[in-house]
Amino acid sequence: MAGALTLAAAGLLGGSGLAQATPTADDDAAVSAAGAPAPAPASSAGAVPAAAVRAAPATEDPVCTAGEFCLWDGETYSGTAQSYDLRTVNPGDCIPLPEGFQAHSFVNRMTRDVTIYQGTDCSTEGDFITYPGGGTYVPQSPFAVRALKVWE
Repeated sequence: MAGALTLAAAGLLGGSGLAQATPTADDDAAVSAAGAPAPAPASSAGAVPAAAVRAAPATEDPVCTAGEFCLWDGETYSGTAQSYDLRTVNPGDCIPLPEGFQAHSFVNRMTRDVTIYQGTDCSTEGDFITYPGGGTYVPQSPFAVRALKVWE
């Protein structure tokens, strides 16, 4: 769970949504016999509460290939999915999601940071949060996602 806590301590995951790091072998030691996450050390101000940062159990891993950013219109990776990779997006461009599609959970398995936006035009007047690449799992987005931007 050290990877998840590093994300929270670095202040890279803000907002009210839940964020998860890629599961590791050490995560099994951080789960009690009842299956509940063990208490985590306190994180820095402005970060996702440590209780909200946990590793996804291997049996619940959503299908999202390495190198992709995947979104679902339901929470906990349910419903219709959309996926993006560097073949389908140009870093720095605002990518509005298809008409009528709003994401409520997502996974960043790209090697690049991705910012999610509440508005379809990537405006900073609505909510927006940047999530690090390499395996960030968010089963409940802090707001309905309508656009994204992949960074260099």
